[in-house]
Amino acid sequence: MGRTVLAVIGGILALYVVFGLVLPALFGLLKFVFVLAIVAFLIVAAVTAVSKFSK
Repeated sequence: MGRTVLAVIGGILALYVVFGLVLPALFGLLKFVFVLAIVAFLIVAAVTAVSKFSK
């Protein structure tokens, strides 16, 4: 009986860790990478445009 109760509590704690800590951190990281990719694209596009117009 005690083993079952501890297994249920462990499952609930694991779900809390996944949905409360891991998923928000993962979405935050993906959002950061997305913004970084957009900034890098804009820099590459600006450098390419400047180099084409300067010739």
